[in-house]
Amino acid sequence: MGNRLFQEARDFVEHAEELFLTGGSNEEKEQALQVAKNALSSAYANTTFAEQEQLREYQQVLDRLK
Repeated sequence: MGNRLFQEARDFVEHAEELFLTGGSNEEKEQALQVAKNALSSAYANTTFAEQEQLREYQQVLDRLK
């Protein structure tokens, strides 16, 4: 099945990225960023080393969206 927290973090990062690319409102963008950041934090402690590497890449995506 895979790591649910990791999958959710990935989905939230993708959603935030999509909002920034498609022109969501500033409020929607900020909310999506916060949700994605929280999901990354929650997932990090419960992931494998390989998943942690991917989570760090997702964090870099969020950092570029700011």
